[in-house]
Amino acid sequence: MFHRKKIVWLLLLPGLAGLLAFYVVPFFGGIYFSLMDGTFANEFVGLANYKRVWQNPMFQLGLKNTWELSLLCAPVIWLLAFLLAGMLKTLRHRATPFRNILLLPYLMPSSAMLLIWTLMFDYGGVVNRMVTAMGFERVLWLEEDALRFPIVLLYIWKNVGFSVVLFASALSAVHPSLYEYASLEGAGWWTQSFRITLPQILPTAFLVFVLAWVNAFKIFKEAYFIGGDYPSTQIYTLQHFMNNKFAKLEYQDVTAAAYMFAVGVMVLFALMYMSKAVRSPSE
Repeated sequence: MFHRKKIVWLLLLPGLAGLLAFYVVPFFGGIYFSLMDGTFANEFVGLANYKRVWQNPMFQLGLKNTWELSLLCAPVIWLLAFLLAGMLKTLRHRATPFRNILLLPYLMPSSAMLLIWTLMFDYGGVVNRMVTAMGFERVLWLEEDALRFPIVLLYIWKNVGFSVVLFASALSAVHPSLYEYASLEGAGWWTQSFRITLPQILPTAFLVFVLAWVNAFKIFKEAYFIGGDYPSTQIYTLQHFMNNKFAKLEYQDVTAAAYMFAVGVMVLFALMYMSKAVRSPSE
């Protein structure tokens, strides 16, 4: 047994070395940079960098937009994926092509998706033609405040397929007799979904929500490709701020902003896990 454990650690060593070199060491090295002044003398300034970044209006704007976009995208992806997975389950063996179609945007290169999206939301694109067909004026979707709508829609379209696959895997483990009994009692699809399905797959549902929320923080790539370094104030995210500071070699501001945001995310997920771990007295 002891020899077998040594072999396991030996096999894990390359992965652990990479994790240490590219994640653990840079994480603590970033803390060091965030506490220094960045000059030639590299003097210790404590939390002065954090205070300066926190008072920066562009940091505040990026932080606000990042939380707003995540709070908007994550629940929509979760709910849409849950409903689509439930619908696909009713198709049984015929659901495979539809599941592949939903997963296709997740596998497509971002550049190809962005090209399709810019063509669709162009001033003379498909979306504006539909808008004019309904009797409304055309909208400059790729400029100013209207840009948030296509960015959010693109992100949901790209990530909902992966969540559907996770939900579909969990739904396959729910025993069909539960639905048969509910049908005999007169329960409809909506009642079965939220009274039977959701309680049965609650751990997976929580995991999907966590992954959707984490992935929602990655919306920067789409916003950057369409809006550039300094996009509309509606889609200026925290990563725009850090990316621009990095380009100016202001590493102290980059690390300070990153760690403040990381603390906020860790506190949020700690609260989520604590609320999930709470059990009723009857349990």
